[in-house]
Amino acid sequence: MATYTASAVVTGGRAGHATTLDPAAEFNISAPAALGGTEDGYNPEQLFAVGWGACYQSALMAAAKEKRVNAMTIMKSQVRVNVTLTHEDTADLSAKIEVYIPDMELDQVQELVDLANTICPYSKATEGNIPVETVAVAQLD
Repeated sequence: MATYTASAVVTGGRAGHATTLDPAAEFNISAPAALGGTEDGYNPEQLFAVGWGACYQSALMAAAKEKRVNAMTIMKSQVRVNVTLTHEDTADLSAKIEVYIPDMELDQVQELVDLANTICPYSKATEGNIPVETVAVAQLD
């Protein structure tokens, strides 16, 4: 049985408009300038990065709970998801996920990053489909 289904209606592709249902949100979609867009809206890669980042952060919290890491430490964590669109022979996506947790050793953070990657539904969905790098970092610039 499905727990939740999100729905959105999109018209116009990368130069279009999107509406989500339950709750309703509306916004313009625009290609980035690098693809000749006007940047007067959000692009699909940004939206994918936001969704993946939120999901990954939740998976990181679950991993920390499993490893008995203090919840307050994890609440200070930051996850940056970089989604890259490459146009060469075909259009391809790749991603890099960077995780910063203050006051934790990088090897401990990497252990949580690796575990979160096995929990996050976005990570599971992309596994083997696109190149993904997951890395603990000493800081996010």
